[in-house]
Amino acid sequence: MASFDPVVGAEPVGGADPVGGIERVTAGSEPMVQTKPKDPEKSGRLFGLGVGPGDPELITVKALRRLRESEVIAYYAGPRKRGNALTSIESWLREDQQRLPLIYPVTGRPPPPPFDYEGTMRAFYDASAERVAEHLRAGRDVAALCEGDPLFYGSFMYLHDRLADRFETEVVPGVCSVVASASVLQTPLVYRDQTLLVLAGTLPEADLERMLANAQAAAIMKLGSNFEKVRRVIMALGLGDRALYVERATMTNEQIRPLAEVDPTQVPYFSMILVPGERWQAA
Repeated sequence: MASFDPVVGAEPVGGADPVGGIERVTAGSEPMVQTKPKDPEKSGRLFGLGVGPGDPELITVKALRRLRESEVIAYYAGPRKRGNALTSIESWLREDQQRLPLIYPVTGRPPPPPFDYEGTMRAFYDASAERVAEHLRAGRDVAALCEGDPLFYGSFMYLHDRLADRFETEVVPGVCSVVASASVLQTPLVYRDQTLLVLAGTLPEADLERMLANAQAAAIMKLGSNFEKVRRVIMALGLGDRALYVERATMTNEQIRPLAEVDPTQVPYFSMILVPGERWQAA
């Protein structure tokens, strides 16, 4: 890790006022205004930080500054795991910052009925929000880490839904896996007025086929155990020559493979299939 620290001694561009009710950050000539809840509890601040797709250097300067300011670092992880979000930024943390792991009760394919998956996850997010709220009520700032972007299929959304109307909250965007994958694959996603369709591989096969049939370009996320189903749809639609596969984009164990050579039993959750838009003829 490089020793360059963009946070130490830096001043927020445009002059942020974190106590005045409105924070203005100047971008060019247009001010961006972030309002706070009308009557937030007198408490710590909640930061939803997009930490990027895995490469520690892809966290933004603002997210890094908020990370360093926070007394508590909350992060999701599977049982007996540290979580990708924490792993990607751990080298930036101080020893005195408190870690708050939020451990998923279920990961991977949900158990079959009568197991109440939706109810189990709802109770988990409720409990996680309350654990974060305890720190906020005590006046401690909490940085909630999220892979990619917090509000683009991001796990931070469930904390935001439960806490943003009670506590001062700021969301810092991050580099999401779709654009990270395109960069790793070195492929333009969409040209000019083309549209990009983003799909979850967890959708039923018939829905995937119907939606992809007329797509100009597509990104298919959440593959894992759904990979073979998705590949079958892509091949049936004649998109095999355009489809590109990458797993763990920007991470140290990143892999790029031809779609036909991917072993469906070895596909991780952090994998992506891109179907780029047709190349613009005048390019």
